[in-house]
Amino acid sequence: MSAAATDVTYEMVVGLEVHVQLKTRTKLFCGCPTDFGAPPNSHVCPVCLGLPGVLPVLNREAFGLALRAALALGADVAPFTKFDRKNYYYPDLPKNYQISQYDLPFSRGGRVAFDRDGRLVEIRVHRVHLEEDAGKLLHAGTLDPGGALVSVAGGSLVDLNRTGIPLLEIVSEPDIRSAEEAHGYLTALKQILQYADVSDCDMEKGSLRCDANVSVRPAGEPRLGVKVEIKNLNSFRFVARALDCEARRQIGILRDGGRIVQETRLWDSEREETRPMRSKEEAHDYRYFPEPDLVPVVVTPAWLEAVRKTLPEMPRARRERFVSRYGLPGYDAEVLTQTRDLADFFEACVAASASPKAASNWIMGELSKLVNERKCDVAHSGITPEGLAELIRLVEAGTITGTAAKEVFAGMAATGKPPGEIVRERGLTAVTDAGEIEVLCRAALDANPGPVADYRGGKKAALQFLVGCVMKASRGKAGAKAVSETLVRLLS
Repeated sequence: MSAAATDVTYEMVVGLEVHVQLKTRTKLFCGCPTDFGAPPNSHVCPVCLGLPGVLPVLNREAFGLALRAALALGADVAPFTKFDRKNYYYPDLPKNYQISQYDLPFSRGGRVAFDRDGRLVEIRVHRVHLEEDAGKLLHAGTLDPGGALVSVAGGSLVDLNRTGIPLLEIVSEPDIRSAEEAHGYLTALKQILQYADVSDCDMEKGSLRCDANVSVRPAGEPRLGVKVEIKNLNSFRFVARALDCEARRQIGILRDGGRIVQETRLWDSEREETRPMRSKEEAHDYRYFPEPDLVPVVVTPAWLEAVRKTLPEMPRARRERFVSRYGLPGYDAEVLTQTRDLADFFEACVAASASPKAASNWIMGELSKLVNERKCDVAHSGITPEGLAELIRLVEAGTITGTAAKEVFAGMAATGKPPGEIVRERGLTAVTDAGEIEVLCRAALDANPGPVADYRGGKKAALQFLVGCVMKASRGKAGAKAVSETLVRLLS
């Protein structure tokens, strides 16, 4: 090993292949349901089992969802596309071939943009194509879809329920230069697909899976290095860790004067390392040829325009609009647009006459806390946009205090009642009469001679304790500002 080899600075080059399960009720080429968690091999038929004499029929809804995804990514949709057979043998592939797309995918191009350390990062999309999923092998010691532990003596079990489920494969260009960029790309991509409502992207159910192609090269070198594919990446966190580990492994080999071998490796999350799986296949290994049982698909301009009109505003554009239209800080806009449901809730709240910043604060604060505690989405939180807007108006009008508003919010979530009704039932109308506030303050001073002496002795923090006493006595109905001013006047 030369000294020069150890002085070389290497950079990581990554391309990601993301497989996304589309939100259809039935499979890609047959009428079997796509429900997750059914008993093994219960959602199968002669078509998805590949029995002799059967013919596949393309699911039009699946192709329509694929078009939505491509348009959401800004891809170019081909007016003519076809399906191909990808031939290989594996126990979870009953036909011994997978119906996929090879040389004429239905879309190419597009990009995914996200912010990273104050700069805009754009990752190009190479292609998006449609294909059917394979089955699932269950090895000894793993859990089946029902949660039972698989016990197999010296073998594995196969569940073919997933066979034939419609998958979208989104292949990026090798534009990613770090594990952090990979994580940002996947997060932004998932958000776009969920906004477009083409997939739930639930990684725990296998609705979103990722393979990574990673290589290293000397910084500034235009040519790509030998790539290694990494499989078994079932979380964005594992993707980032696997990329860092694999890049370090490859750099170590090159600095020792070795050579990178093109292969497929598995990520071992327990040992924090990648390990060999098999040699990397090339396209010719799969002996692609056009699928003879499916006709090509022609995408007319009218069809494409009809799909385009159904697309919602994408998250990045919505964030920018929240800042420009509602005057929200960038941070607020980022949080509120994390999911389409949350962004819709915010806009519905503002449409019901809530001030944007107040609505943002309540949604990011109390509503998010409630959703996390209940492990639900905003639609099932018990809080409606109209109810929250009314609560905000009550606070801004001085009808109730901010402290009382939190009690009202909790009551809304528990009972579903409107805020005005809860205020009346619980007697939470704000105490605004100056005389009544002074009575409460004098009672607090009489009951707490120690903090009174501390305050008069120069310990100004004692005032907050006294304010708290008054607020507690008034059940949060007295305004903190009025209480503080009254106490200062009485103490001086």
